[in-house]
Amino acid sequence: DVQLQASGGGSVQTGGSLRLSCSASGVSFDVSAIAWFRQAPGKEREGVSCISSGNNVPWYVDSVKGRFTISSDDAKNMVFLQMDSLEPEDTGVYYCAADVGRCSFLPRAFQFWGQGTQVTVSS
Repeated sequence: DVQLQASGGGSVQTGGSLRLSCSASGVSFDVSAIAWFRQAPGKEREGVSCISSGNNVPWYVDSVKGRFTISSDDAKNMVFLQMDSLEPEDTGVYYCAADVGRCSFLPRAFQFWGQGTQVTVSS
C-alpha cells in the first residue's frame, strides 16, 4: 500500500523560504518518478518539479527555475523541495505524487498522491 505524506508548508513573506518534505512508503524510489504539484484557488493543478531515477536532470516549471530545488534521499524514501525567493504567485496547496516511470507534469500520469500542504506567501 503506497502512502505519501507532504509536510513543511507554512506562511512566509515575499522573498522567504520554505522546505517541503515528502515521505513515501510502499514505493521504491529507484524505479519511480516523484513530482511536486501545486494548486491555487480557482486554478488547475500545476506541475512544479519532478525527479526520477531514470533521469538525473530534474524538471522545473519555468516560473520556479532558479528559485526551487528538488532533491531526494533514496535511503529514507524522502523527496524535498527547497523553495527560495518565494513570491505571492507561489501560494497554493502543494502535493507530492509518485508513480513508476518517468517524470511528467501531467497529474494523470501519477497514481499516488499525498494529502497536500498549504504554502502562503504574502506581499
